[in-house]
Amino acid sequence: MDNKKHKILVIGNGSWATAIYKILAFNQLKPLWWVRNKETREFILNYHHNPKYLSQVEIYTKPSHIDTDLKKQLKKSNIVVLAVPSKFIYELLLPLKPKDFEGKIIISAVKGMVTPQESPLEYLHNHFIIPEEKIVSISGPCHAEEVAAERLSYLTFGGKSGYTTEMISRLFKNRFIKVSTSDDPHGTEYAAILKNIYAILAGICHGLGYGDNFQAVLVSSALRELDHFLSAIYPDQRDLNQTCYSGDLLVTCYSQFSRNRTLGNMLGKGYSIKSAQLEMNMVAEGFDTSKHIYEISRKMELKTPLIDAVYRILHQNIAPTIEVSILTNYLNQKIY
Repeated sequence: MDNKKHKILVIGNGSWATAIYKILAFNQLKPLWWVRNKETREFILNYHHNPKYLSQVEIYTKPSHIDTDLKKQLKKSNIVVLAVPSKFIYELLLPLKPKDFEGKIIISAVKGMVTPQESPLEYLHNHFIIPEEKIVSISGPCHAEEVAAERLSYLTFGGKSGYTTEMISRLFKNRFIKVSTSDDPHGTEYAAILKNIYAILAGICHGLGYGDNFQAVLVSSALRELDHFLSAIYPDQRDLNQTCYSGDLLVTCYSQFSRNRTLGNMLGKGYSIKSAQLEMNMVAEGFDTSKHIYEISRKMELKTPLIDAVYRILHQNIAPTIEVSILTNYLNQKIY
């Protein structure tokens, strides 16, 4: 494979975007980069670090490779990695038209809902008429902080086109990144979306003082509920023992690097939602996503007590102690 023919653009300057840029730069692919503001661009060029996220990562790029003009960067690329928090996607892409994405492969590294009813893959396909065969999703289990430290990590690439998905996965493969592919892009994407909701709940329970025994039952119950949800929204003969499903769920529920678990832990310890978000100063995708997934679940008349509990805590101000106490009656039961 001739990597010289690929011109890859990374959109976003948060932790995950920075980690992805590091992978591609390490692989000597000379990626382009879109960052949100000129101050960030100048800091990276002058000091070779992202000023706010993964600041320990050394970044070397040319002035011509990093820019704040999205349309300009898109014109120079044929592969686009979208690594912006889901709540900002709609506004970011609003000035763009389907023609701006013509002939490009789009890689979604987004882990939340773009609109109340659309995941990133669904949104890109519906609004920019991008063929499903030209869209690839990235899922873990993988945290940006460990990628930055070059600790061995695994990524799964999901796509409808086996050829495209395999080609994209090889661009990311290196000494500290191992890759695999899946033909279930929607399933792996929704699994990555839901695991953030379950991680908030795991964090809440930890903050409330529940122990490891309880957490094991909680996470295994979350896996069953995940299976129930995925089977309803995108039926398939998937194996949830694969790491892109169960592994991603586990690491997000247990890792110290999980923003969603951190948010939940703070809520369990008594923080208000607003104060927890302000102190974190980072986006926990599960917060907004929990509302959208809850609404989809209700519309489809699914039994999702874990999702329902998180929704009521985050959006109806029900006390975590009350909600988790009620939830304990549903765990380890055959309700799905």
